[in-house]
Amino acid sequence: MHPFIQRRILCVLTFALVLSAPAAFPQSEDLGHGFRHHGLATPFSNNRGIVTALDGAGRPVALCWLFDHRGGYAILVIDAETGKSQQVDTPFPPGEDCPYASIFSTGKKYYTHFNSWFSEFDPVNRSFTFYEKTADQMAMSMTEDDKGRIWSATYPQSGVVCFDPKERKLRDYGHVYPQNWKEYPRSIAADDAGWVYFGVGSTANQIIILDPETGKATPVVPEDKRGHGSGFVQRSLDGKVYGRLNDAKKDEWYSFYKGRSAFVGAREMKDAKPYIAGSQTLFERQFADGRRIKELNLIDRILVVENSRSGAAKSLPFTYTSEGAHIMGLATAPGNTICGGTAFPMRFFSYDPATDRWVNRETYGQWNTVGRQGDRFFVGGYTGGFLLEWDPAKPWVRTERDKIGCNPLFLVQSTPTINRPHRLLPYPDGRLVIMAGGPDYGLTGGGMLIWNRPTKSSVLLTDKDLIPDQTTIAMAALPGNKILGGSTTAPGTGGEKKAKEAELYVLDLTTRKIEWHKPVFPGVQEYTELCPGRDGLIYGFTDRTRFFVFDPAKKAIVYEQATETAFGLTAYQQGPRVFVHGPKGQIYLLFAKGIAILDPATFRIRMLAESPVPVLIGGDFLNGRIYFGNGSHLYSWTVTE
Repeated sequence: MHPFIQRRILCVLTFALVLSAPAAFPQSEDLGHGFRHHGLATPFSNNRGIVTALDGAGRPVALCWLFDHRGGYAILVIDAETGKSQQVDTPFPPGEDCPYASIFSTGKKYYTHFNSWFSEFDPVNRSFTFYEKTADQMAMSMTEDDKGRIWSATYPQSGVVCFDPKERKLRDYGHVYPQNWKEYPRSIAADDAGWVYFGVGSTANQIIILDPETGKATPVVPEDKRGHGSGFVQRSLDGKVYGRLNDAKKDEWYSFYKGRSAFVGAREMKDAKPYIAGSQTLFERQFADGRRIKELNLIDRILVVENSRSGAAKSLPFTYTSEGAHIMGLATAPGNTICGGTAFPMRFFSYDPATDRWVNRETYGQWNTVGRQGDRFFVGGYTGGFLLEWDPAKPWVRTERDKIGCNPLFLVQSTPTINRPHRLLPYPDGRLVIMAGGPDYGLTGGGMLIWNRPTKSSVLLTDKDLIPDQTTIAMAALPGNKILGGSTTAPGTGGEKKAKEAELYVLDLTTRKIEWHKPVFPGVQEYTELCPGRDGLIYGFTDRTRFFVFDPAKKAIVYEQATETAFGLTAYQQGPRVFVHGPKGQIYLLFAKGIAILDPATFRIRMLAESPVPVLIGGDFLNGRIYFGNGSHLYSWTVTE
């Protein structure tokens, strides 16, 4: 076994002993050539579905899907009487994907479908008893028909599969209702005649009727009647399926039976047929003997089982191994620490190089992009496009929206204009903090939030104020209270791509008007990162593969270079941080292959050090070292020039 792999395993096993947070454990190790490995930022996994069952010995067990930065890597089986646990590895490659829907069938098997693999887990055998490759990609909803067959509807193009547990055969219908955007079929149901129906969102709602024999898919809603949102269906005890086109329209129900639909108007769905099925948050607590799971905590590694009648509870410690949660972003914080957030679980981390110690805490939401301004640390988060302000000099107080005295403090939220932040720019004047990002699910074109620290007020610009149907993903400060922005054509999650090429633009922060914009590089889909350079120039990257130098005064490109072959793709994340500034004006660049430096006189890029692991997540400078991430792990390199 390679020594580096051995060290990573040792790191994981060490962190597996962590029972609570915050915590501090020395982790650093020398990898040679100036590189150091500092360990896991968040040494925990996230659950993606929990159900109760009986194993082969008739013992009550909890089945929990484990998810870390690798994807859904195992099912954890926990004995509800002793806490003894068994980790059963996923028999196919997780591919950084994980369950978004699962179902515990009437046949007492646990099913899910992700990374284009449909699987069956049998708690009696404590093993996976079926798995098979399918069309892309993962189930967003699953159900069981009256014959005991398991159905799933999948993202991103309305794929449908059916598994017959008796025949042990899987039928893959393929993508039955493709669209030019990524679809979320978040509900599926079958009537007692075997016909299948599923709801689609989010760009344009729809309900699909599927003939199980022929595989023909028939949309219910005419194209000109579709709107933003998601169709919804649900099986009734009367044998029919009922659905509506939008949750907001409570009085517009349809009935479905044998492939036909009828409008029924207002209806209260009180007779829904029960299934142990749901999204990634599925949590079936009840055991057959009347006991129930009160809590299953992967952070503290505690299972709490209570008696439903007496209320008496028993806490059972359990164990599992984890490769840790994915690092979303990191930056140097006041107090000379490296801080950021992870997902999933959504946690805060802080690493202190001086003491080689970690702190890990629960966060408000997912910290997509982070940055420092003076003595404060700001966070742009998902979901909701929220902005937080953290003062590291004061005690940590759990964040609650609209509650005074929290630290980090919730400042403002910007959904649906911004749902998933991509860039946080603490403006050099110390007054403004600017956040930009993608819109809510199913929408196209993101906005920009301008937070004024002295007045504690904000302005929210939409894509129509900036570049219509695009999202700002990169920003750099310009003189005269202006910024240079770079866009991406990517829509919000599940949205429809409308723009053909990304643009650069100049925004006046005083007037909040666009002064200039242009698709400078034909065909480019994203301006990955922008960085102020020498002599008023701006350095940047397009599509992670091309370096360029832009002169804002001339509105012209003065230099460009393809970089992928020599250096690999740039580091990347929802807040990229490709450029790292040194204390003497140096500008370092983070590529997959390693760390490079830019010569501002010639614009030549020179590799300084090839990394022993891919540099995937940028990036900041602290006390002579550049810090970066790879998956769930934090690394650094000693700067030599």
